Amino acid sequence: MALEWWHWTVLGLVLVMSELVLTSFVLIWFGLGAVLVGLALLMLPALSLTTQLACWLAASLLMVWLWFKVFKPHQHKTRVGMADSMIGEIGLLTRDCEPFQQGEVRFQRPVLGAEVWPCLSDEPLQAGMRVKLKAVEGVLLRVGRT
Repeated sequence: MALEWWHWTVLGLVLVMSELVLTSFVLIWFGLGAVLVGLALLMLPALSLTTQLACWLAASLLMVWLWFKVFKPHQHKTRVGMADSMIGEIGLLTRDCEPFQQGEVRFQRPVLGAEVWPCLSDEPLQAGMRVKLKAVEGVLLRVGRT
């Protein structure tokens, strides 16, 4: 059985539509690869089945590689190692902070994904004071006077 251009197009559309259910964001590239092979067969109808499969595999893998390595290289799964860039941010203390007791600080823009953080300080600080981020210690922020 020889595969026609519309076989590849239907396969591609099924794979793209199945991405809506699976949400793995990989099937879409194999679906688009199948659509590309369908378009190639429409223009060059004499391609053998082996060439069609090789083109489908190459196009799909190339698109997967481009997506994960070129277009999304900086998407971090965790924020480990990103804390150093936040040192020095200014926030507003929303709850008193005594030595060895947690307070709470709110930042104008999110710091490491959140606007409000529990904090520690080496000196007593009153709610309403502006404080400066000095260090990130696990899930707590070390703050001090600005």
